[in-house]
Amino acid sequence: MQQIIYQETIPAASHWSVVVPAGKTLRFTNTDGGANLSLLFYNPKNLLERYNAPDTLKCQHTFKLSKGNCLYSDMGRIFCSVVRDDSGWIDTVGGLANKQKVSQKWGSRSYQNDRNQWLQNGYDSMLVELAKYGLGQRDLSANLNLFSKVAADQQGNLSFAEGFSQAGDVIELRFEMDTLILMSSCPHPMDPSPTYPRFSVEIAMLEAEPVADDDYCRNFRPENARGFENTERYRCVVSLSAETSGCH
Repeated sequence: MQQIIYQETIPAASHWSVVVPAGKTLRFTNTDGGANLSLLFYNPKNLLERYNAPDTLKCQHTFKLSKGNCLYSDMGRIFCSVVRDDSGWIDTVGGLANKQKVSQKWGSRSYQNDRNQWLQNGYDSMLVELAKYGLGQRDLSANLNLFSKVAADQQGNLSFAEGFSQAGDVIELRFEMDTLILMSSCPHPMDPSPTYPRFSVEIAMLEAEPVADDDYCRNFRPENARGFENTERYRCVVSLSAETSGCH
């Protein structure tokens, strides 16, 4: 049984960030159903390296992510692997709702007047988290939306699947390199709910099992095997550099 190192609940309509070390797994639980958790990924040792949605999708020949898929950086390395996905679909194209979209759908409330009942939006909440690391609007790249499904028809029209993820659904990401992950539990921009959705997500950090040669994610696509090799080389170089800098 995997050992839980740390647990946290991301309240509804809030944001958070954490650096996850390589060799750890983050377990996300949709506690009540209806949740949406938006994620962004960066290399904490080089914040210019971040999640690359086009490369992630095209090299794995997919429109959505699920178990077996890996999340690539713009340097061809793997931030993390999807080792469990009860929902079967992680949205890659829906993006984040901004203040204007939230106001049009659900009205306007400010924190000054409404405190924790205000209507936060994913775009601004991610900007707040980015600012903590000296980043800004230009560093806001494509994000993932856990527990949400956006499908496309033959004409390319996108549709949001209502009631898609159920209470108790779990998604686990195993981290292959140290990763700064930013999170927002604000509503999905395409959610048609008549009232502002408020759902929290439980997060647990666990020790991951070592990646074996026959690992499901590593062998899910030939490109993934090369991505793992790139990541392992990078980790070796970083480790050697750390050892060298500590020598006298």
